[in-house]
Amino acid sequence: MRAIAKVVVILVALLMVAVFVLLRDGDRITPYGQGVVELEGGKFEAFALPDYAEAVIDDAYKSYFIEVEPGIKIHVLEVGQGYPVYLQHGNPTTGLLYRKVAESLPLDRVRVIMPTMVGLGYSTKVPASEHTLDNHIRWMNKALSALHITEVVYVGQDWGGPVGMGALSLSPGVLKGAVVMNTGFSAPRAPMDLSPAHALVKTPLVGEFVVEAMSSFFFKRLAAVQGDPASMPSEVMDLYRRPLQDSGNAKAALALMRMVADGPEHASAPALRDIEKYVNGLDIPVELVWGMKDPILAKGLPVMREIFPAAPVTETEAGHFLQEEVPETVAEAVVRVIDVVQKN
Repeated sequence: MRAIAKVVVILVALLMVAVFVLLRDGDRITPYGQGVVELEGGKFEAFALPDYAEAVIDDAYKSYFIEVEPGIKIHVLEVGQGYPVYLQHGNPTTGLLYRKVAESLPLDRVRVIMPTMVGLGYSTKVPASEHTLDNHIRWMNKALSALHITEVVYVGQDWGGPVGMGALSLSPGVLKGAVVMNTGFSAPRAPMDLSPAHALVKTPLVGEFVVEAMSSFFFKRLAAVQGDPASMPSEVMDLYRRPLQDSGNAKAALALMRMVADGPEHASAPALRDIEKYVNGLDIPVELVWGMKDPILAKGLPVMREIFPAAPVTETEAGHFLQEEVPETVAEAVVRVIDVVQKN
């Protein structure tokens, strides 16, 4: 009996340690580069990508950090020259999500700017409690401001929608055109859950276990939200998973899922209401490119049509991450919007 009691005590102790580890807020982890990248807007800290990430882009890319607040650095990938195009990814990806779109753009005409949200990729990792929509909007606005961009065409998907539009709303007059994909700009009017997965991970410890402790399983599920699951093979998942795993702070993916507003009283709702007001006041050329096989956000297209009633709509057979499935379609929409902007 004593032996059994000891085993029980040990198991309870191990369980308590596991719970403590999973529920911890997480540490801030600030990345460091080496050397300098010189741009028209100034000099920035260069960052050499790890081999597995460098292998999917070419030598024309610039990779650098913008320190938006002390210790908070946003990693930026940039390629091309000409009219600025700001492409914002969402959860749990990075700026590399747009690499195929960039390949399909006329890089002698456009300057493609692909920042990675704080907490993801090679940007600074922060405690879970610091992942708020207000913080992400402020951080991204400071990154764009540091580049001294006076006009831009914006492309956004998933959290890249409200974060990107929110950031641009703080710099009136900069946004000249937009391509919008599977995202949303509105705060819920009533209690709701974006998806069963978002409902599940709201529960403390359950979310930590599903998204963090079983991170390999979580990232493998990215294929399930695609129209073509083969568009998200393991090597592509690793582009987004490995920076979190290797950093020692993988809090962002879960924190960003919990950042999704599930009702009008959610902490993200006030910022979303401000973004909605900003978007409704826009008078710019917009195109919508939508993945109709997205189990999370395909249903959001009617709302987006209401926001942009004059916008041409391209419905595709893609899922959530259109950039991996129909990059040429996205790039074509970007070029059409730029052409309209430059004619005005």
